Amino acid sequence: MRSLTGPWLYAAFIAAAVLFIVLERLTHFEFLYHLAAIPIEVMVAVFIVERALEKRESREKRRQLMFIKSHLFRSEMRDLFLADFAALKSPAPTMAGIRAASLEELRKMRRAADSVEYEGPEEMETVIMEYVRAERIWRSFMERAIAFNFEEVFQTMISILHFISDVRIFKEHNPDRLFIEEALKDPRMKGRTLDVIGDGIRRFLEYAIELKEKQPSMFEEVMGDYALSERLRSTGRPSDPDSV
Repeated sequence: MRSLTGPWLYAAFIAAAVLFIVLERLTHFEFLYHLAAIPIEVMVAVFIVERALEKRESREKRRQLMFIKSHLFRSEMRDLFLADFAALKSPAPTMAGIRAASLEELRKMRRAADSVEYEGPEEMETVIMEYVRAERIWRSFMERAIAFNFEEVFQTMISILHFISDVRIFKEHNPDRLFIEEALKDPRMKGRTLDVIGDGIRRFLEYAIELKEKQPSMFEEVMGDYALSERLRSTGRPSDPDSV
């Protein structure tokens, strides 16, 4: 949203008020004091309206972004998140557990995910390659972050895409080696890798909390799909649908 005003307009309001006060001092015409208050009152009113419009636009953009995430998380990114959660050693929430959790339990899961531990290098490599395969989606998120002016989302996407570039370069020169084995040798690269794949767990849980709070019916649909996919991956066939 383009600003309704600019610094020049606020300065003009203040200048007008000062002018009326100066004129009152010169003429001793008391009514000029009342005129001096008008530009200040208008300036305050404009400021309040502008802030209200910005907040409304921000809420609308965040609502749109939530629906975009719901589409991508539910379809194109499902394999990535399932692989990420399946590779966890600690904490180890399941999709079925997330679906059945209360809002407070989801928040506890999110706090626990501040520190994650994976089963081993091979499991981590599986997650890393899912991130590489999802490069098109990360770029799409970055474009939407630019369109919606979400600086934090944009910076996150840039970090992920830089990481993917590092993985691609390594794989081009070492097609038969695991990227994670090289990453674990360097503290900086190890930290960066854990940040990227661990952040996937944290962002998914934050998304689940947002859905649970604002779109409970969508939360049930999305987490139901994930819980079923989780079972299909682990058993190779669906179980009793009523127990999902």
